[in-house]
Amino acid sequence: MKTPVLRHIANLWTFMGHPSPENEWALEQKLRAIKEAGFDGVCWAGSPELGEGVKKLGLIFVGGMSSGTAADFHRLLQEQKDAGAHHVNVQLADEDTLTPEALDLAQSLMQEGRKLGLEPAVEVHRDTCTETPEKTYALADAYQQATGELLPISWDFSHISVVKHLHPGNYVERMIVRPDLIRRAQQFHFRPFNGHHAQVPVTDGKGHLTPEVKDWLPFAEAVLRCWLVGNRDTGREIFICPELGPVAGGYALSTFPNSWEEAKILRGEIDKLWQKVNR
Repeated sequence: MKTPVLRHIANLWTFMGHPSPENEWALEQKLRAIKEAGFDGVCWAGSPELGEGVKKLGLIFVGGMSSGTAADFHRLLQEQKDAGAHHVNVQLADEDTLTPEALDLAQSLMQEGRKLGLEPAVEVHRDTCTETPEKTYALADAYQQATGELLPISWDFSHISVVKHLHPGNYVERMIVRPDLIRRAQQFHFRPFNGHHAQVPVTDGKGHLTPEVKDWLPFAEAVLRCWLVGNRDTGREIFICPELGPVAGGYALSTFPNSWEEAKILRGEIDKLWQKVNR
């Protein structure tokens, strides 16, 4: 029996415009900061420069890609593999992609992934074929019926919460509805949210956790508990990304504290939750 392992993964977009738009850090400086902050790896689209950087620092690389064209899957996945990825986060197709087409794309994606020895996962994300929970579960059900397997999903619950206008009192009830798919997954984007905003500030800028993130933390704990129930003693890895977007991407607002500093604090809070559920 082997103990499951949590891998803390930083997303490079957190560094957009950091420390300022005029003096954004170079890639090497960003990767060193990720390493020094105790993260195990980084998530982004693969490139030769990024591949060299993560290898030099001994970081895990989780690839990222976005496409709705099956003919491009092999090339895009190969780029992730060349940069050192095994797991790949995939934003698949568009919001108007119907389930039959999404199923064909998902099957092609997984087939190409297997050929290359990779494990792609379809991200739950707005403006993709998983824009709503209904679309996500319809795709997962169709995939299971067609293949006999559970669809690998990269979970970002913030999108579901905003689409469904949820509140802390019904996060668990409304979003932990398919434990089988949560336990099958290995990639999770833990960006604090509420029912109106896909990202809320972690701190008040003075080092104190905000009421909004305190409302979110019990849900994050519930997700970890759910995953652990199905993966205890398996030795599987769970990749958790405190994916805080920058002001430039529209997820953070101009009044929010610095995204990278917030991500470091959130990493620590997630680690506390992981230690708690393992006890």
